[in-house]
Amino acid sequence: MIATLRVLMHMGSLQRLLPFWLAALGCFVVFFSPWMILAVVYGVIMQFFVEYAMHRFLLHREPPTDQGLFNALYRSHIGHHEFPSDAEFFTGDDHWYPVRFGLISVALHTVILWPFVGLAAAALFGFVTLFLGSVSAFAFYEFCHTLAHLNVKKGWFGQRITRTHLAHHFQDHEATFHVSFGMGWIDRLMGTPHDPEAARARYDRETILSMGMDPEDLRLVTARKAYGVAKMPRNAKRA
Repeated sequence: MIATLRVLMHMGSLQRLLPFWLAALGCFVVFFSPWMILAVVYGVIMQFFVEYAMHRFLLHREPPTDQGLFNALYRSHIGHHEFPSDAEFFTGDDHWYPVRFGLISVALHTVILWPFVGLAAAALFGFVTLFLGSVSAFAFYEFCHTLAHLNVKKGWFGQRITRTHLAHHFQDHEATFHVSFGMGWIDRLMGTPHDPEAARARYDRETILSMGMDPEDLRLVTARKAYGVAKMPRNAKRA
């Protein structure tokens, strides 16, 4: 637990989100009402779906042919699959992205709700939704994800998360896109639960860590060099 929290404390994205989370918590307390509870619950649920959608459709999208775009995807996710125990690759390098995403989402919620509840109430609902509800769920996701990858003593909770998430890394990277504990129902709903038979059929020990790409692909080799990664990923084909 302590080791996991230590990693979280040094995550740039969570550090930048903290002031917004505290401000949203203050708004929740000062303007407390059943609507504020609804805002938090809605924000949490929405974030779990965002977690799934971004992981599946953004981070596991077709690798770009443009090297610059590929390097960005490598730093955001492919590198994490190649070196899953390296905390440097737990998150991307754009630590302001969650803040920008949150502010844009607040603006969209405000515009949509404005005609129904007024500008002030719409902005308040959107702010609490995103920066208290969704950020809390995002922090929980980061906790689960970090715990799954750290080599530390784990109880039932940690073992369950680790077993589920590492199946995505080491058995079938085309399934089990949820990470947060208890969110397996989203994968089942979206048709991507872990299926042992499908995993065995798709499994390729030479490419499992590079998300289906040939480990010698020039884009991968170039991206590793760009980020100072000299070693070959485990299980990769060697000359």
